[in-house]
Amino acid sequence: MKKNSYKPKKFAVIGAGPVGGVVAAFLSKGGYEVTLCDVVPALLEPALNPGIVLEGSDNFQARVSSITTRVDELAKDPPDVIIVTVKATALPLIASALEGIAGEGRYVVSWQNGIDTERVLSKTLGAKSVMRAVVNYGCTLLKPGQIQMAFHQRPHYLQELDPQSRDAAIGICNVLTECGLDTHHTDQIRNMVWSKAVNNSSMNPICAVTGKTMFDVINDPILFNLVDSLLKEGVAVARANEFILGPDFYPDTISYIRNAGHHKPSMLQDIEAGRRTEIDFINGKIIEYGLRVGMATPFNTTLRSLVKALET
Repeated sequence: MKKNSYKPKKFAVIGAGPVGGVVAAFLSKGGYEVTLCDVVPALLEPALNPGIVLEGSDNFQARVSSITTRVDELAKDPPDVIIVTVKATALPLIASALEGIAGEGRYVVSWQNGIDTERVLSKTLGAKSVMRAVVNYGCTLLKPGQIQMAFHQRPHYLQELDPQSRDAAIGICNVLTECGLDTHHTDQIRNMVWSKAVNNSSMNPICAVTGKTMFDVINDPILFNLVDSLLKEGVAVARANEFILGPDFYPDTISYIRNAGHHKPSMLQDIEAGRRTEIDFINGKIIEYGLRVGMATPFNTTLRSLVKALET
């Protein structure tokens, strides 16, 4: 990893669910000052004392420096880097709350699932302040402050939206890697976002609709045919829009899914908890980009409709 002069010291993580808890725990273990932010106080309190507990593919406990239920309170002592891990549906509200905090050498990282999440942030905060990451771990919140890591397939990837922020992006990658969240700088983040989104589009909605784990879905011959159809439809839309997935995308994706085990993806966790899902930023975006090039997307359209019907 390239060395440079930018090394952030203070971080904020917005979202105390499993994805945010993992980031906060690794940064805290690495000795960095971390403020964890969430609207639900019960999710925050264990992170401060006794600390976030990770179990499974990673095992350790770490305490964050501080907690808050209000994003605007971060302005009192602005962090160098704000990592956004909330569901994509909350982004417009989060972006508005961060206006005035980002900028002047401070950065906001979209550490989320879905297509174009970074663009939602950059509309309000400006491209120079926003970065996008692609994350490769699966996790479940067992209870507040306790997270089960189903898998952790390093590395993760991060890229700036504006070339002027490249050195800062590399510096953030260096810190995350030092803390154990091995993160590589890339100039192919949109291709990677699409690769992950097409992967997620094939499994997340099927698990959400059926209530089955990834292992159960991939080993059911009938459901596997649906996974296959969703994957191929997503690949066709991506390539029609000139995103590069690579020649081995299909077999690599099937291998990735098979190694996930009895994991409930986030979309199923959301349905079970009665929350809105990120279906509009995954399958919904494939539908949207299909329309751009005049392609029908019947499988994605059907699964999106079924998941929306289950949302409360």
